[in-house]
Amino acid sequence: MTETKDTTFFAMKLLEFQTAEDPLLAMLEWMTSQLMELEIEEKCNAPKGAHEEARKAYRSGYRTRRFDTRLGTLYMLVPKLRKGGYVPFFVTERKRSEQALIEVIKQAWIKGVSTRKIDKLAKELGIERITASQVSNFTSELDLQVEEFRNSPLEKEYPVIWVDALYEKIRDNRKVISVAIMVVRAVDLDGKVRILAVEPMYDESEATYTELFEKLKGRGLEEVWLVVSDAHKGLRAAIDKCFLGASWQRCKVHVMRNILAHVSPKEKKGFASQLKLIWNQKDAKHAEACARGLEEEYGQRFPKAIECLMEGLEDSLQFYNFPELDSRKIASNNGIERLNVEIRRRSRVVGVFPCTGSYMRLLVSYLMEYQDDTETGRSYISAKSIEEQRQLNNAA
Repeated sequence: MTETKDTTFFAMKLLEFQTAEDPLLAMLEWMTSQLMELEIEEKCNAPKGAHEEARKAYRSGYRTRRFDTRLGTLYMLVPKLRKGGYVPFFVTERKRSEQALIEVIKQAWIKGVSTRKIDKLAKELGIERITASQVSNFTSELDLQVEEFRNSPLEKEYPVIWVDALYEKIRDNRKVISVAIMVVRAVDLDGKVRILAVEPMYDESEATYTELFEKLKGRGLEEVWLVVSDAHKGLRAAIDKCFLGASWQRCKVHVMRNILAHVSPKEKKGFASQLKLIWNQKDAKHAEACARGLEEEYGQRFPKAIECLMEGLEDSLQFYNFPELDSRKIASNNGIERLNVEIRRRSRVVGVFPCTGSYMRLLVSYLMEYQDDTETGRSYISAKSIEEQRQLNNAA
């Protein structure tokens, strides 16, 4: 005899969906919610609210995440974990195709092309129709997410922050101007990368940098161990003023670039190979000795290069004071500059942005996705090494 299953529950759900304004979207919303609960239960190794000895993780409320699909837009309540991030598997799997679609539509809108052109681009990627009101609604909703991301509360303490600027051409009335967009990237106590700030600046000065850092403090930041940046005078002064007790690491890559600018092209490669050895030494003492060796050998030949080296040497060796942290990651701005390359790859298709807001939408949308990815990926710096460094700091 064939066993029959009770389908009453699903029949009732279907009736419920039929009364919704958009039955298919309502069904999708319910399904995604069920899938997330099953997945998070598996990650925790325990049902919600259950006291299980075998539990591996604990919940920590929910966060709202926009999920754009070909049926429409969902605003999902995504479960959060106390430690470690969680991104639903179906968001990760569909991310490339769906986000590519949304980015094309956003970029087309940003460029000011006609609604008909946007409609054509959308159709090529699988969306049958998009109206001017849909684009307008999407933009308004995105602006809210952008502001929420830029003003979200911060942790009290971050071991390392990196500060760097992007420069974009933006239309201001009828003029095209260059605007600096400051990005502050950090690693938290769990070793995960965080984007702390994305701020446009029309004037790079001590005052504007101080305002940027004070905003971070207003959102909860209290302590930083190490700040990594270039040697812009206004930035340097603001770091000293706002982060008392923090060390400043002058980006070693910027230092090397400045030095090599004073070396002839024919001899640059050979000199650069010796120059790099300074920052590969086992400690600051050996690094300083290596630099003095270069000074003796090349002082007469490349006087300006050696002057530049000795002037920036001490500030470029501060990473040695944090021996438990990965020196490859804290001695330079390479990590944030790689992020900037990805940002520029996206902004290049637009060219000149019609306003600062349009650029911020595109930039912050990417950074939100970037941070979601880092939450579920490997730690940038191990939490164990961060804790060991904290113990060294306290013992000093």
